[in-house]
Amino acid sequence: MTTSQSDTSDLPKEPVPEATPAPQAPRRLRRGLLPDVAAVLSYFGLSGWITSGLWLRPGAGVRENEADQAFFEWMLAHGARVISTGAYPFVSYRMNVPEGLNIMANTSVLGVSIPLAPITLLCGPSVAFNVFLTGALVATGITWYLFLSRHLIRHRGAAWVGALFCAYAPAMVAHANGHPNIVGQFLVPLIIWRVLRLAEPGRWRRNGLLLGMLIVWQGFINLEILLMTAVGIGIVLAVVVARHPEARRVAGTFLAGLGLAGGVALLLLGYPLYVQLFGPQAYSGLSRSIRAYGADLASFVTFPGQSLAGDRATTAPLAQNPSEQNAFFGWPLVVLAVALVWWLRRRAIVLGLAAAGLLFAVMSLGPRIHWRGRDTGIPSVWAVLEDVPLLDSAVPTRWALAIGPVIGLLLALGCARAAELSRTHPAATGPVRFVTVTVLVMALLPIAPLPIPVERLPATPSFITDGGWRPYVTGGRSVVALPLPASTYPDPLRWAAQTRLDLPLARGYFLGPDTRPGRPEGRVALFSAPPTPTSRFFDAIHRTGTLPPVDQRRRTDAVRDLRSWRAGVVVLAPQERADALRAGMIALTGIQPTLIGGVWVWDVRALLRG
Repeated sequence: MTTSQSDTSDLPKEPVPEATPAPQAPRRLRRGLLPDVAAVLSYFGLSGWITSGLWLRPGAGVRENEADQAFFEWMLAHGARVISTGAYPFVSYRMNVPEGLNIMANTSVLGVSIPLAPITLLCGPSVAFNVFLTGALVATGITWYLFLSRHLIRHRGAAWVGALFCAYAPAMVAHANGHPNIVGQFLVPLIIWRVLRLAEPGRWRRNGLLLGMLIVWQGFINLEILLMTAVGIGIVLAVVVARHPEARRVAGTFLAGLGLAGGVALLLLGYPLYVQLFGPQAYSGLSRSIRAYGADLASFVTFPGQSLAGDRATTAPLAQNPSEQNAFFGWPLVVLAVALVWWLRRRAIVLGLAAAGLLFAVMSLGPRIHWRGRDTGIPSVWAVLEDVPLLDSAVPTRWALAIGPVIGLLLALGCARAAELSRTHPAATGPVRFVTVTVLVMALLPIAPLPIPVERLPATPSFITDGGWRPYVTGGRSVVALPLPASTYPDPLRWAAQTRLDLPLARGYFLGPDTRPGRPEGRVALFSAPPTPTSRFFDAIHRTGTLPPVDQRRRTDAVRDLRSWRAGVVVLAPQERADALRAGMIALTGIQPTLIGGVWVWDVRALLRG
C-alpha cells in the first residue's frame, strides 16, 4: 500500500481527471433532455400541421364551423375587455341587447381569454383564436407527455406515443374545427397528477390546495371536460383500491386533501356557478333535441373523416356535424385497445381504464342506440340519466371524448411493457420492436390527422372598422344586423369582437333561455334569443330568398321588435340574397337605406321615437 501510494504521488498532476466529470454532467443532461425536446417539437409540428390553413391564409376561418369560431373570437374579446376596462366577467350586455347573455352558461373560457388578453388587444381576436386553438393542442400534448414520462411509466418513447394519442385523438382533431375549449385539455393530466399526490403523507394541505386551484382553472375553461375527468379518475381509483386493499391505509390523507381541494374549488367557483345556474339569462338544461345527440354505434369502428383513411361521405351520416365526430377510432385501433386490455389485464390500472372507457362509450350513445344513422329504438343508459340536474346540460356524444385519454394511456402502458420485454429478453429485442412498431403503424396511421379545412371569411365592412356605427348607438342603443345574427349568420359577432365589444349587438349566437310562454320544456337553452316575428321574417328571406307578404301587422311587429332591441341602426352587409333582405327592410319600415362604408344603413331612431 505504501509503495502504491508513493508511486501515485509521483505521477504528474494532470488536470484532466478532475475536469472530466464537469463536462460529462451537461452532456448527460443534454442527452436526457433530447427526447423531451424532440417530443415537444413533434407536438408543435403536428399542431401546426392541423391548423396550418388558419396561419397560411390570412383572413381564413374554419370552414366546417364558422359560427363557433366567431363565438370564441367574441369570447376572447370579452376576456380582453375584462382586463382592459374592468368589465364584469360573468355576464355581458354587449350581445343580445338589452337582455345580455350569461357568460358562465356559455363556455366562458375566461381561464384562457384573460391570459390571452394581451394578444387579443395587440393582434386582434382572430389571431388570438389561432393562438388559442394551436396552443391548446400543443400544451395538451406537452402536459400529457410530462405526466406519463415523469409520473406513470417513465419511459420516454412510450410516454410520447401515449401523449400523442391523448392530444391528437380523432375527437380532438374533429373539435379543432372551431372548439378550442374542447381541445384545450392541458390541465387534465395535471389534475390527475395532483389527485395521485393526495396520498403523499404529510402534505395533504399543499396537495389539496394545488388540486383545488387546477379544478378552478379548468372550471373556467370547460366544465364538461372537468366532469368527465372526475368520473374517469373516480372509476380508475375505485378499481385500483378494490384490487389493492393496502391502498386504503392512505385513505385518511387522501380524503383530507380531496376535501380541501373541494372546499377551495367551491369557495372560488361558488359565485360563478351561482351566476351560471341562477343569474341573468340562466337556463335549465339543453333541449331534448340536443340531449338526443348520441354517438352512432357504427362510428366506433369507422375511420374519422379528417384523417388519412377517412371518407367524409361515410362519416357524415354517423355524426351530428364534423366537429362532433367524438367516437371515430377505426376498427384496427378498437381491436388493439381490446387486445391491450387483455394482455395487461393483471394490472389494476388497466382494468380501471377499461371500465372507464366502457362506461364512457355507453353514455355517449345517447338516449337510444343508433346504428349507421338509423334509430334502433333500443334505450341506452343515457335515457335514465338525461334528466338528472347538471347532466341535462351535457351533450351525450361528447362522453366519447374521454375514451381518447383512456386509449392513450393503454397505448403508453403497452409500449412500456414491450420495452420492458426487450430489456429483460435481449435475444427477443428485434422481434418485439418490430411487432410493436408494426402494430402501432397499422392502428394509428389510418387515423393520422389532416389539416382542418378553411375558407376565406367575408371582410369586415369599413362602416364597422372605421366606427361609422358609433353615432347611432349612443344612449344604450344597439346595432341590428340583417339577417339577425345566429348560427347561420355569425359575421356580426366577428365585427363586434374586432371593435373590442364596443359595438352593442342585438340578438346573437349564444345559449340563452327559452322564455316563450307555454313551452313544455320550460327555460331550456336555445342557440340564440327566442324568435320574434321580425327575426323569423328575415330568417325566412335568408333561407329562401323570397320576400314574404308584408301587411300592417308585420310592420307593427317590426317596430315593436326594433324597440325591444333598442335599435339605433340597422345594417345589411354584402351577402347572398342581400337584395331580398333589403327589400324586406324597406317594406317593413318604409325607410330607404343609405350605402355607407360598404353596408346598407337604416337610421331607425326617428321611427322608434314616434
